Amino acid sequence: MALREEQTKSYTTGSDRQAESVRRRNVPEGQQNGAVAPVQVDEKTKQKANSLLQTLDSYEPFIAPIVFTALAFFTRMWKIGLSNIVTWDEAHFGKFGSHYLKREFYFDVHPPLGKMLVGLSGWLANYNGSFEFKSGETYPEDLNYTFMRVFNAAFGALCVPLAYYTARELNFRRQTVWLITMMVLFENSYTTISRFILLDSMLLFFTFTTVLCWARFHKLQKESFGVQWFLWLVLTGLSIGCVCSVKWVGMFGTALVGLYTIEDLWNKFGDLRIKKVELGAHLGFRVIGLIVIPMIVYMFSFWLHFLILENSGPGDAQMSSLFQANLKGTEVGKDSPLEVAYGSRATLKNMGYGGGLLHSHVQTFPEGSQQQQITCYHHKDANNDWFFYPNRHEPEFDNDAPLKYPGHGETIRLIHAQTGRNLHSHQIAAPVTKADYEVSCYGNTTVGDTKDHWIIEVVDDAASRDHSKIRTLTTSFRLKHADLGCYLRAGNVNLPQWGFKQIETTCVKENKPRDVYTHWNVESHSNEKLPPGDPGSYKSPFWRDFIHLNVAMMTSNNALVPDPDKQDDLASKPWQWPLLNVGLRMCGWDDNIVKYFLLGNPLVYWGSTASLGIFGLLVAWYAIRWQRGYDELTQNDIDHIHYAGIYPVIGWFLHYLPFVAMARVTYVHHYYPALYFAILCAGFCVDWTTRTLNKKLQWSVYVVLYAVVIGLFVLFKDICFGMVGNHSQWKHLKWLESWKMTD
Repeated sequence: MALREEQTKSYTTGSDRQAESVRRRNVPEGQQNGAVAPVQVDEKTKQKANSLLQTLDSYEPFIAPIVFTALAFFTRMWKIGLSNIVTWDEAHFGKFGSHYLKREFYFDVHPPLGKMLVGLSGWLANYNGSFEFKSGETYPEDLNYTFMRVFNAAFGALCVPLAYYTARELNFRRQTVWLITMMVLFENSYTTISRFILLDSMLLFFTFTTVLCWARFHKLQKESFGVQWFLWLVLTGLSIGCVCSVKWVGMFGTALVGLYTIEDLWNKFGDLRIKKVELGAHLGFRVIGLIVIPMIVYMFSFWLHFLILENSGPGDAQMSSLFQANLKGTEVGKDSPLEVAYGSRATLKNMGYGGGLLHSHVQTFPEGSQQQQITCYHHKDANNDWFFYPNRHEPEFDNDAPLKYPGHGETIRLIHAQTGRNLHSHQIAAPVTKADYEVSCYGNTTVGDTKDHWIIEVVDDAASRDHSKIRTLTTSFRLKHADLGCYLRAGNVNLPQWGFKQIETTCVKENKPRDVYTHWNVESHSNEKLPPGDPGSYKSPFWRDFIHLNVAMMTSNNALVPDPDKQDDLASKPWQWPLLNVGLRMCGWDDNIVKYFLLGNPLVYWGSTASLGIFGLLVAWYAIRWQRGYDELTQNDIDHIHYAGIYPVIGWFLHYLPFVAMARVTYVHHYYPALYFAILCAGFCVDWTTRTLNKKLQWSVYVVLYAVVIGLFVLFKDICFGMVGNHSQWKHLKWLESWKMTD
């Protein structure tokens, strides 16, 4: 019995050993007893996951911008045609686009490229230019305003991938690149301003291209004179030319690139390893790429402007008489006799840049002589007409007597056709320019004195060297006061409201023959005794027209000062912009109108503004530590602070401070180019302060920032896409009392 139990035990033990042997053969080497084999599967899964991540990582520079760009086009274009009324400055820029389609010459304070692109959008939309774009007016059914807005919005959408690639070129980490891109993508004010027929999206687009090209060109400094180096230099120049051709604000971006170029050349000048020939080549290429090419682009936009606008239009009076005479349909010079005679009725055009027509009206000066006002006026009316009369020492003018022609050295009188008074000057200070004498209208054909006498001094004549006669359009002359020796002048000074903001006309004491503001010409001329001439056969040189128009633009821009007699509810002060203290209503606020409120993303604005101060503190911190002997920054760190931090801050100052100094009226959209540089500064500050954190903590910070930027954009989305119904629905968005979205 005991033997049987022992055998059974032995058998059982042998079976167990055999089973154990079988089990061990099926378990991988090193596996513990009873353990399952998921480790091998986990390793494979990790390898696959890592491989997928590496693949995504390598394609991220293509996938991420595609996703961001798609979102950009959605945010800029969704419900873009919801409002069918002319909104805010669409009244201006849509109208300018119409002038291109009708090829009518107009005048504006901005360069022509952006407005030509508006005209192009209208042409692509089969618009004929007949709509007047009056503010608040409903668009006609045959005008595809939605397409024109979409065309404009495309420039705003493309700013997003430009921001992405710029951040990469500035060597930010991927999380920061995404943050900067999102701050542009989900910036409410950028979204809103891009959705209408305005110039701002084009201005931002070319500002972004300029910064991208500059950043890329800087990154290629070690590959000087290579194909890519030269390509990005040329692209930088083209971008500068384009941004300046949309608005003069682009000049501030030009200044940023200019400062960088000066620093770069100065560093190269101090590097004795660089040969003089190579240094000269660096200078020459930069002159061509960053000065010559932008100037060519800028001038080419004006050449196209003059070429397209071949018909007479509302802006004729801002240009020289000779230029106007060559426009189709103009009345300037049309059937005008070529030579001016006594008794001729004429208009006198000031040949200064932006000069107007010699003008008078029944209103008098409120101080000084209190005689009838003399001004310069750009609009054509009967108050611009003057008669050429002989001086008081000559026999009284007889219309039946043989014709006599005033010329160089002749003393004449000019009599205002509407009021019959004489052009007059005396030793009374001008109302604004106190150093000059006042010019007024006084007396009549019989009442007056020698202070009504003016001596003609011919300066030039495009038609003849014979200065014994004055010719319509072609003769430029000065008018010297016979008693005082001063010269009739119309500069760039505007009279107060009592003078209807027209140009002050004075008698200047200094004799400056080259002062074009003392040069005049006869623009239109009528005399029944003289045959019609063809003064328009003389062409006005492009270079002269180009300079003339640019100075006229500058003069008019400087005249855009706040009117103390009028309240402008849309205007704002520059100090309010970085603080997001104010927004702007873009249309009426009735319940039946789709309403848009121009306001930024609070985090983007406040965060970017705070980053400017934070960056200043960072620089001060490292400067103090460096002075104390700490050597904690590598050369790469210093370069990163220099080019990815300091230059964006300089860009912000260049785009912001001029508006603080300007006397002209300002609005919130003037801050938008500066905002981009503040966003880049914010990206730098976040990138720099989180660089020493571990990966998980870094991603936690960035995910929170992503979420808040996106969340605030969604919260304020209605002010971008259209507020339908009663505005009280959005009272929860009125975080500040100055945000007048529910008043």
